[in-house]
Amino acid sequence: MKLISWNVNGIRAVIKKNFAEFISDHQPDILCLQETKARAEQVDLPLELSGYKTFWSSAEKPGYSGTAIFSKHEPLAVSYGIGIEEHDTEGRVITAEFDDYHLVTVYTPNSQNELRRLPYRQQWDADFLRYCKELELDKPVIFCGDLNVAHKEIDLARPKQNRNSAGFSDEERANFDNITAQGFTDTFRHFYPDKTDAYSWWSYRAGARGKNIGWRLDYFCVSNAFMGRVETAGILSDVLGSDHCPVTLEIS
Repeated sequence: MKLISWNVNGIRAVIKKNFAEFISDHQPDILCLQETKARAEQVDLPLELSGYKTFWSSAEKPGYSGTAIFSKHEPLAVSYGIGIEEHDTEGRVITAEFDDYHLVTVYTPNSQNELRRLPYRQQWDADFLRYCKELELDKPVIFCGDLNVAHKEIDLARPKQNRNSAGFSDEERANFDNITAQGFTDTFRHFYPDKTDAYSWWSYRAGARGKNIGWRLDYFCVSNAFMGRVETAGILSDVLGSDHCPVTLEIS
């Protein structure tokens, strides 16, 4: 089983670029998208996705946020949001239940310039982790997406210059520590604990992508009990079309 997660920064925009080719080349069994910025009826999907079951969650605000799951396999159940009204107006979470795991795609809120949304982000992080732990009472959990945090200094090109920037504040990094402390594994770091220059987002400014001045903001995290099923995790840094690139997980 190949799972892929990608913040597409607008699905209608990426469809006009290389989206169909990407699907054809990588053939994901399940594809999770973030920042779709569209409702399902606004999107003409390529033929390469014609065999997939599709699930969408859109923000109340037009052209903002949003997530989607495309799966070759019919889930047992699908739910939207995390059951907290304050968090569930921006289309940030979809959960698909399969036989032996829950799969969650998430687009975590950005703390924004000068960390002005950090208090809300703090509450989000706590509530989302609690949601995943509640799912885990039933069966193991895989959650993936743009978590809008670089966990360690190894996870961004310029840690010293970005101390206390959105996505690299002490609070956000501590919240990721809490994810691992409560029984989830960052799969990429499990396989590549010391790998440097491995990023999934680059600013559009100053040729950052060409210089690989990036951040690792996109993750597959899984319940520790499920790690025996995980074969590999990766970053598809050569895939263009967004300011993020896709990340992958292969499971048995």
